[in-house]
Amino acid sequence: MSAEKNNFTWPEYELVDTGGFEKLERFGEYYVARPEPQALWDKSMPESEWKKLVSTRFRTDKGATDKGEWFRFQGMPSNWEIPYRHDNMSLKFQLGLSSFKHVGLFPEQAYNWNYIFEKTLSLRVKKPKVLNLFAYTGGASLAAKAGGADVTHVDSVKQVISWANRNMVLSGLKDIRWVAEDAVKFVRREVKRGNRYNGVILDPPAYGRGPRGEKWMLAKCLNDLVKDCLKLLAESNMFFVINVYSMGLSHLVLENLISESGRKGIKTESGELCLKDRSGKKLPLGVFSRFSDV
Repeated sequence: MSAEKNNFTWPEYELVDTGGFEKLERFGEYYVARPEPQALWDKSMPESEWKKLVSTRFRTDKGATDKGEWFRFQGMPSNWEIPYRHDNMSLKFQLGLSSFKHVGLFPEQAYNWNYIFEKTLSLRVKKPKVLNLFAYTGGASLAAKAGGADVTHVDSVKQVISWANRNMVLSGLKDIRWVAEDAVKFVRREVKRGNRYNGVILDPPAYGRGPRGEKWMLAKCLNDLVKDCLKLLAESNMFFVINVYSMGLSHLVLENLISESGRKGIKTESGELCLKDRSGKKLPLGVFSRFSDV
């Protein structure tokens, strides 16, 4: 099943306006303006209204696409916290202003967090094992842990793992296994060891580098990585989630990649993640595909 997905409730977050290659978001009480390459259209709100609301605005360095500087207004702190709740899952995240326009959270991923939490609870296994790759600040790891999983969180950046650990503590959770390593190499070793997981979550960047300078290019590496990840899945009582943010990449590509699993009796869905601003404009924010047998 293919679909456009933006249906989750989060009172502490709102996409306020989009356009002019920018987006204005509310995280708790603070309004954040930052670049958004997908927002090709005009803003619905006048610039004067943005200036009244904005607590902080990111300006890119000359010649750069992501790297730049935050300008803070109206008592905007450099770090703050917001909660997220879904059914019996209660999480809390520390947000911060990074030099690469990020705040430590991708709000559209709440749709996947809900799925991960619900599927983990549904697994007919006493202590399901879940692997989260390119795991960033841990939203998906926290969702799996809240569902009762034994979670392994893999990211190549130690500072990001420290951030994820703070989110775990803030959320009242414990005992996530942190692995500061290149995700591709970790997966290859796990395949050789014969290890298996009930859930595998994969959210690779379009490009990047590992802790020792290893190069990652999504188009070149994704096929082999997905094949290896599918080898790590348990034969039953399992789920798989892949999400990518790469302009021009269709969710049909992800469908084709995971079709190689050859699994029978699974429920598969894929589509485009998006958020809707106050005027009703939908901002595309990645594509996903996932399946489960529970």
